[in-house]
Amino acid sequence: MNHLLKPILILGCILSLHGCSIKQVAISKLGDSLAASGSVYASDDDIELVGGALPFSLKTIEGLLVEVPRHKGLLITAASGFTQYSYVYVELEALELEPTDPVRSAELKLRAKKLYLRGRGYALRAVELTQKDFVAGLRLDPQTTLAAFDKKNIPELYWLSLSWAAAIASDKSDMSLVADLNLIEPIMHRCLELDESFDQGALHEFMIAYQGGRSPLQGGGAALAREHFARARELSGGIRITSLVSLADSVSIGEQNRDEFESLLQQALDYQVDDYPPTRLANLVAQKRARLLLSRSDNYFLED
Repeated sequence: MNHLLKPILILGCILSLHGCSIKQVAISKLGDSLAASGSVYASDDDIELVGGALPFSLKTIEGLLVEVPRHKGLLITAASGFTQYSYVYVELEALELEPTDPVRSAELKLRAKKLYLRGRGYALRAVELTQKDFVAGLRLDPQTTLAAFDKKNIPELYWLSLSWAAAIASDKSDMSLVADLNLIEPIMHRCLELDESFDQGALHEFMIAYQGGRSPLQGGGAALAREHFARARELSGGIRITSLVSLADSVSIGEQNRDEFESLLQQALDYQVDDYPPTRLANLVAQKRARLLLSRSDNYFLED
């Protein structure tokens, strides 16, 4: 049977079941399979092909969540899926169009924000399976609120932080969102405390941009970003190049260090993405952003 059609046939059979409990068990089983299928996309070598397939997958997951709203795997998959789709297929396009079509670029940034918030909503639902009223608790007593989480909870906490921060970055004029920026740091510190090696240094990769975008007076700065960069590179063993692009974008530009900026991005572009298939798609996306940033170098640095 065609593997592309098999999940659709299974879903159709499931939805025709009459027993509610049997139906939910079957949907949960399908949800488990969908939640575990990310490696198929991660190793793909065609960004556009994946982009064409993702909307159908995401809407299928949303449909399943109507039936099994507390399925943690599906909630995390929805959170990660909408966040990544927004970044790769909406935000990057908005960045590309900024110089030539600012109106369309602004429209795409607004769409990116909405998709990030949708991802955040699913991540928050997953988080609140462990701790109800999570955001309210985070505002009042972050240490006690986060003490309820252990290592197995890192995925939902990570995607909550990433989607939340991305939504804030996509619209800095939204003060209600910007005011929440300080809530993200304690979440990430808890994740680092539980397992800093999560997903080959992904937590440290996140903190490069997070700390690089804040001043020392705000508790961040380039020095902290560089510490996270060094640790991210060590934990990934060099098979993830996102950290190179992130440091160039969030630190080198701010320090007006053009030589470092170009060197980091060239290292990213020189990396052979086929050397490690499990990170191939993420590395291809990082290279796409690296090329875009390099093409705008003159806009980021003051003339000597």
